[in-house]
Amino acid sequence: MSELLCLSDRPSESEIDGWHAVMAAAHGRDLPAVPGPGRVETAGVLCVTDGDSRYVRLAVPAEGGAYAGVVSLRLFDGEENRRTAWVEYLAVRPELRNRGIGTRLWQEVRAILEREQRTAVGIQVEIGGAGEKFALAHGFVCAIPLVMYVQDVSGEEAEEPTLPEGYRFAEWDGAVPDEYAGPFAAVRDAMSDSPWGDFEEERPRWDAARSRAFQQLVVDRGGEMLTVVAVAPDGSFAGYTELVRRSPDGSRAIQYGTAVAAAHRGLGLGRAVKLRMLRLVGEGRMPVREIATGVSDDNGPMRAVNKLLGYRPERSVGVFQARL
Repeated sequence: MSELLCLSDRPSESEIDGWHAVMAAAHGRDLPAVPGPGRVETAGVLCVTDGDSRYVRLAVPAEGGAYAGVVSLRLFDGEENRRTAWVEYLAVRPELRNRGIGTRLWQEVRAILEREQRTAVGIQVEIGGAGEKFALAHGFVCAIPLVMYVQDVSGEEAEEPTLPEGYRFAEWDGAVPDEYAGPFAAVRDAMSDSPWGDFEEERPRWDAARSRAFQQLVVDRGGEMLTVVAVAPDGSFAGYTELVRRSPDGSRAIQYGTAVAAAHRGLGLGRAVKLRMLRLVGEGRMPVREIATGVSDDNGPMRAVNKLLGYRPERSVGVFQARL
């Protein structure tokens, strides 16, 4: 097998094309009913990196300058996760599978992890697919089972959301404005008590700078972001939801975080912010046909909210982890 290629932090257009061709082909084989990644998304992920991590991008070359397989490894630099890492994706062209290409990539990833003295690495794969089979064969176990839900938003207008007396909505496109960054960071920490399974990775503690950087990264990678929050009578943020379209021509948006602060639960705020988001989508703030979201099997309250809003289960995925 040819020597592995290591992409730089500024890959060329031909390298981006080769990488995207592998991702698109693998996605088309494994998830034909799910919209695949656009080239803008691929280029953004490869060229714009998160400031708290280092990335290793490896490719197995094939004939004609193409790639047979690729892997992206994220090495966390923050002290809280200095012993862990994340495989963003590992993909092999469908017609070249079962030739040891994926194993070759994993062997190199494992060697890097050992040099870095990482004790655990995670990856998300589809349950029942080629990814799960590969992960189990290489020592991964499922730490967090998830279900992906999808909602069609191209039909009727969403119901008008209501809030308890004294509460109000606020929303923004792109990265959080400076005046909202502090209260937004506080409500983001409400996610810290959502189910996390037996997963060896610390959740980030949110402050204003981290909150803004997280949302700005989506924009810098060529995506669109829309956030809705419920503002409490005292001016604090009581709940929020985020919607992301990773490529400007994408037909599907991804619901990122949705959470309600503990002191404001039981008031219907989770449903309210999601309904407000649906109204904004219907008004053209983010013109997509469907919205997808992943929910842990253990997160009964959020699954109940999604069911009321018309989400349907699409497929099962799992966050897998290997201990090194």
